[in-house]
Amino acid sequence: MDYKEGMKYNLLKKIRLIIYDFDGVMTDNKVIIDQYGNESVAVNRSDGLAIAKIKKMGTPQVILSTEKNPVVQKRAKKLGLPCIVGISDKKKVLEKYLNKNRIKKEDVAYIGNDINDLEVMRYVGFPIAPANAHPKVRKIAKIITKTKGGCGVIREFFDKMDEEV
Repeated sequence: MDYKEGMKYNLLKKIRLIIYDFDGVMTDNKVIIDQYGNESVAVNRSDGLAIAKIKKMGTPQVILSTEKNPVVQKRAKKLGLPCIVGISDKKKVLEKYLNKNRIKKEDVAYIGNDINDLEVMRYVGFPIAPANAHPKVRKIAKIITKTKGGCGVIREFFDKMDEEV
């Protein structure tokens, strides 16, 4: 993981909520469409294991996606994560969620990869990007993983977080 401007690993202990974009973070941002129009994606099982470990640590996690495809909700259900999908204004939805749950934005990590994540990433305390995120996203991220989206981004993040716990 590349920590910008001397950011220390121990700051990760301050995280009270982790938000994940789906496409490009949990997936490689590709979709397979069959001859009937059914969409499918590939996810990394090591991310699922990391999510389970983070849950055991007591840190809440949420999937926040503009995608409307039910595959996002199916994956979230399997992982046991709350999932908010089909939204256009991620920041507005996150603000409401934080107010309702009394969490400070400075204590939130958001892992996103594309320009529709920029506004919410500027809002949170710990913006994180996969190695292959859009250049504008990587520019504002405080943490850039060495791993590409869909290849274990969450696992890499957890492994670093776990080193300091």
